[in-house]
Amino acid sequence: MKRITITVALFTLIFTNAQQVKKDSTNTKEIQGVTMTKKVFQKKADRMVFDVAASPIAKGTTGFDLLKETPMVSSTDNSTLKILGKNESIIFINGRKSNMEPEAVIEMLKNMPSENISKIEVITMPSSEFQVEGNQGIINIILKKKPTDGTNGNIRFEDNQGYYNNPSGSVTINYRKDKLGISGSINGGKYTQQQYYILSNGNKDFKQTSEGNVTGPRTYLGGYINLDYQVNERQNLSFSYNHRNRWGNNFRSNLYNELTTYTGGTANILERTRTENLTEDNSTNDSFNLNYELKTDDKGSKLSLSSSYLHYNKTEDNVNNTYELDANKNIINTKLKFLQKTPLVIDNLGFLADYVQKLKNEYTLSFGASYNTTKTDSDTYYENLIPPTGKDPNQSNHFIYREKITGVYLTLEKNFGEKLSGKIGTRFENTNADGNVIDKNINIERNNNNFLPYLSVNYNPTQNHNISYSFGSRVSRPAFWALNPARIYLTATNYVQNNPFTKPEIYYNNELMYMYKNSYFITASYNYTSNASEQIPLHGVNQNGDNVLAYIRSNYGNKQEFGLTFGLQKQFFKGIWSANHTLTLGHNTYKGSVDGDPTDTQNLVTFEKNVIDKSANYYQLQVINNIRLSSKKDWFLGANYFYLSPLEIEIGRLKPIHGAEISLKKIMDNWTFNLQLRDVFGTNRNRIYGEDGSGNYNTVDQNPYNRQLVFTATYNFGNQKLQKVRKAEGANEEIKQRTGGN
Repeated sequence: MKRITITVALFTLIFTNAQQVKKDSTNTKEIQGVTMTKKVFQKKADRMVFDVAASPIAKGTTGFDLLKETPMVSSTDNSTLKILGKNESIIFINGRKSNMEPEAVIEMLKNMPSENISKIEVITMPSSEFQVEGNQGIINIILKKKPTDGTNGNIRFEDNQGYYNNPSGSVTINYRKDKLGISGSINGGKYTQQQYYILSNGNKDFKQTSEGNVTGPRTYLGGYINLDYQVNERQNLSFSYNHRNRWGNNFRSNLYNELTTYTGGTANILERTRTENLTEDNSTNDSFNLNYELKTDDKGSKLSLSSSYLHYNKTEDNVNNTYELDANKNIINTKLKFLQKTPLVIDNLGFLADYVQKLKNEYTLSFGASYNTTKTDSDTYYENLIPPTGKDPNQSNHFIYREKITGVYLTLEKNFGEKLSGKIGTRFENTNADGNVIDKNINIERNNNNFLPYLSVNYNPTQNHNISYSFGSRVSRPAFWALNPARIYLTATNYVQNNPFTKPEIYYNNELMYMYKNSYFITASYNYTSNASEQIPLHGVNQNGDNVLAYIRSNYGNKQEFGLTFGLQKQFFKGIWSANHTLTLGHNTYKGSVDGDPTDTQNLVTFEKNVIDKSANYYQLQVINNIRLSSKKDWFLGANYFYLSPLEIEIGRLKPIHGAEISLKKIMDNWTFNLQLRDVFGTNRNRIYGEDGSGNYNTVDQNPYNRQLVFTATYNFGNQKLQKVRKAEGANEEIKQRTGGN
């Protein structure tokens, strides 16, 4: 039950943030440091640089809150970060991909003191050496470095009062002595998300509705340890281990369902049912990374070698009860009762080699190779708990999937003086995969080769003007859990069907940017996606004559996205007021169709084709303000607001969404206290209406209860000038993102 409710929520939450890309992946390259002046915000080559040290908002907050204040970066759900309102971001620290799953990275940022951060770099269009997917961007956090021995750290406590009370806390310690650096952290807490759904689907002859609560309690405990040893001035060794447990016990839903038919204009309630799901969902994630780095000269040339191992184990047991009700909603009998187990085990081994050579005349040559091998094991079990009892072979399946990805890249960068620079490169990726459902006639084999070119040009005609253009192409592969051909039920006739035949998407991204005085910018973007995929709603009838609504993950056709963003990042009144405002105008088109369930080899459901032929305009406004309330710089007021206009997406039309947030921060010696009120007006709610072109419709109305009062207390101790432990890249970061971030 948990996954289906999250999946339905995903339909809306993805586009609440203005169409984020569905999957996250990684980069394993080192990003060169940028020498800054006292300018707060600058355009440098292929990235935007936010000089935190020169900004008045960087005191007494966390890394995550600081990123939310960074130009071109936003967060509307306090758990993800977007670039330009739509590109999903990948977090790097000191030029290296953080060796943690996405959920743990966010927790790390929420526990990182902002005083440790020197600069933040935003890369909207990563070049060929970066292992990213789709139209993802990179946020690189550059930490302050001072060669001081000693120990420091911080203790953080947070209490989140929303529909439920959700406490959390963490402890982080850093130690450095001569050539050895050690850092470690442990964090834990609980979070219960409450949601209320109103779902409907039908046509002129019938209507099915479901309404009720979904409650998802979760407890988590995680941590990491990083070791960094400087062998000599040219060589470094590093090792990292990350662990995370998450328990989702007693995840439950309770939905009241009605089936209404229409005859001669008269409505008749044909059936009343209640569906209850009780789910236990536990996951464990362990990852190891070993890295070696060799500086081959004094110009910046270097060799980097990495190896990584990832083990992910998830269990999910769901008991579904569907009861028939009378007109007074009393139980008459049990219509359906089943147990479904959907475990997932992922093992991955990755290797990575990179070399950067600084050449004469301001040329830089980079090349490298990567290899990942992954095996997933999904043994889905479905058992009827009322007659006829026993295992259902049609809905039980044991899916084994093996995937090998080999990648090589080559880039050449040239600086033509201070005004002009350019970079050209290409990436080749071979994906060799095979999967099969044991004892069923479902087999897939893939051997895909993709050449992914890249080009960027950056021109500074004068000190106050900057123009840049970038083109890139990427592959975006489906998450591993989405390939398992399991059916996840919301009600007896409303479910999500995963699809092992889903092909990778291919993205072609263009971006043109103009910046004036490092404070005002305009960005025009165009993205084309072939083999575009989504969970497409299909209406059908099963063998019992029941009307069915299934969200089937499918490649439906192609997608085009046009965007024009106007931005302002400026300080007023001698730094008292910091403003970060963006306005995005967009136009999207979707073309294609889906006409069935490729995993239904027994023809258990007959579906009608869903023809997707949509185009629509939209706009998104985001206003972020930070105001210093005292001359001592110890009181700050934050006032943020976002608005997303109606937006057409693959599954329907998303109605307007908006939300406001206010915060009050107090700095007191080594203590920082922060009080936030999120979703002040309770307007961050998701509603979708969709039609399939055949007279069928479906709606989703989700209230996630986003209004929350959050109090955070952070205490920093020890030597705050301590040099941070070097973060090493992982050879399997792209694979980690496809576990689903659990």
